[in-house]
Amino acid sequence: MILNERDSRHEQVLQVAKHMMLAARTAPKGKGIDVIEAVLVTDDEIRILSNYMISMVEEHGMKFFLRDAENILQAECIVLIGTREQSQGLNCGHCGFHTCESRTLGIPCALNTIDVGIAVGSACALAADMRVDTRVMFSAGLAAQRLGWLPDCHTVLAIPVSASSKNPFFDRKSKK
Repeated sequence: MILNERDSRHEQVLQVAKHMMLAARTAPKGKGIDVIEAVLVTDDEIRILSNYMISMVEEHGMKFFLRDAENILQAECIVLIGTREQSQGLNCGHCGFHTCESRTLGIPCALNTIDVGIAVGSACALAADMRVDTRVMFSAGLAAQRLGWLPDCHTVLAIPVSASSKNPFFDRKSKK
């Protein structure tokens, strides 16, 4: 048998993305409490996400969403990592409130937000070890959050994944 890398690349990238989700799951968590969720987006859903990002520009005027919306179309898949909100009960004040009980509804526990950052870092480290290209995107994560693709999650970040001769997620041109 002769297997050309080009014929197996897509499946290999999907396997790496699945391993990235595992890396996010096993990343250290504040107080050992797991509030992380991760999903894999492929095919038509990438285009849906891109179109939604474009529509969001009218709402908030952040033009970089246009660049990112075009950019994610070059991804083989996208890993979404988010966190459910759950107070850790430390009364640490890191969220800006003196106690967990005094925290305003809708303000996330700081440990939840830190946990999603650690999970994303772990996922991207694994991707780098496997030599696939990634970029962490706030824009695509926010769009996925608004689409409800990670129910009950806030602070969703997106990681488009690609394997090509040049990383498509860097040296990007801004949309005017």
